[in-house]
Amino acid sequence: MTTTESQSQAPVGVWGQVKARMNQGIIPYIWITAYALIISVFLFLNPATSLLTDILFVLFLLVMLVVHKTDLSPIYKLVMGLALLFFILPTFGTMNPFYMDVATQVGMFVVLALGLNVVVGFAGLLDLGYVAFYAVGAYLWAIFSTTQAANIFPFAADQFPLAPGWFFIFLVLGLIVGALAGILLGLPVLRLRGDYLAIVTLGFGEVIRVLATNLDKPVNITNGAQGIKSIGRPPLFFAPWLEALGINLNQNQLYQLYFYFLVLIVMVVMVLVVYRLNNSRIGRAWASIREDETAAIAMGVPLVRMKLLAFAVGASFAGTMGAIFASKQLFINPPTFDLLRSINILAMVILGGMGSIPGVILGATLVTLLNLQLLPRLARELGNLDVPPWLDPTQYQRMLFGILLIIMTIFRPEGLLPEDRRRQELHGDQEDDIPDELEEELEGAGQAHIDIET
Repeated sequence: MTTTESQSQAPVGVWGQVKARMNQGIIPYIWITAYALIISVFLFLNPATSLLTDILFVLFLLVMLVVHKTDLSPIYKLVMGLALLFFILPTFGTMNPFYMDVATQVGMFVVLALGLNVVVGFAGLLDLGYVAFYAVGAYLWAIFSTTQAANIFPFAADQFPLAPGWFFIFLVLGLIVGALAGILLGLPVLRLRGDYLAIVTLGFGEVIRVLATNLDKPVNITNGAQGIKSIGRPPLFFAPWLEALGINLNQNQLYQLYFYFLVLIVMVVMVLVVYRLNNSRIGRAWASIREDETAAIAMGVPLVRMKLLAFAVGASFAGTMGAIFASKQLFINPPTFDLLRSINILAMVILGGMGSIPGVILGATLVTLLNLQLLPRLARELGNLDVPPWLDPTQYQRMLFGILLIIMTIFRPEGLLPEDRRRQELHGDQEDDIPDELEEELEGAGQAHIDIET
């Protein structure tokens, strides 16, 4: 090997050298474990809501990113993830419900962003009405868990509202109804691409919102603009188990734990499903459609089936998460599901990296933290400094999102954690070596039509 070749293989820059050292031997395990323990101890020592605790909470979530980016044993990553998400974070959440609620909403938006990523990132279908599927699932449970359903079925009015145990059935029904709504949207837009597809999906989202506003007559189904309140919650079946273990929590704390773990389980299932689909023949077919529909048709990819499947998969988990959202909030109304919510979810996908599962998770986490925690905290801190009200950063959230997207488009168009193919497309001249996994995936994309037909 020549000197030039050895130099080209050496880590470039300070970060490259640090990363190379961090990936050697037992050093990364010691550093990451120590970092997680120190941050966790400081969190437990500062449970009160404050700027310091906000910073510690963000640093705590950063541990997951460090674990993902570092070359560690899969078993260690699994154990660390279970310890952080299933033990430390919920324990801290019982001490401060605000951060438990933030973590729960982060998980909810991660699921929504992953669903939209299937449509936009994997299949390349720009969907601006994604929040409609979220609304379908939310109104489905809200109607049947309250007396609104008695207006639809007056002959069975004494059966409503449904018992709390029906919530689990409606999680599955939300998934099914969401998938059907996705297919309903996909059928009329099969021939559309690009801007025209975006306009139609935007219209679909507005149609659902307008229906929710006006379906209060002649039969009051959605209660119109006033929304639906006193939505049913699932039963606390695990409360006796905690009491037997000597853990005494009030009802609000129990429900916060309930929804946190429920959202976490749905998120894990969503990640596994999306990962398996992306690395299957279906994922290769979606990639071919995204790159060139004409070439995909010529190669034998069933365009109609694959597009409808993308819409159905993306919408299904949004329906399930909508039912969870309605049960958690106890109140929903049409403005909750407006266009800005769809744009917000799309911003998460773009910021993290379209088509990248870890990137979308990171993007959803950052945008949610910015929206729920960082900007409001900054506004309160500026308020203590007698800053003029017009400088309140919460009034400029949309502008900040726009600036963030512009910066990302200019300096890092592939996203924070892009997939290998996307990075190669935009920086192919800077990276000569194509990863083996990407090379195998590109070779397999040409065979997607054969796999699908068989």
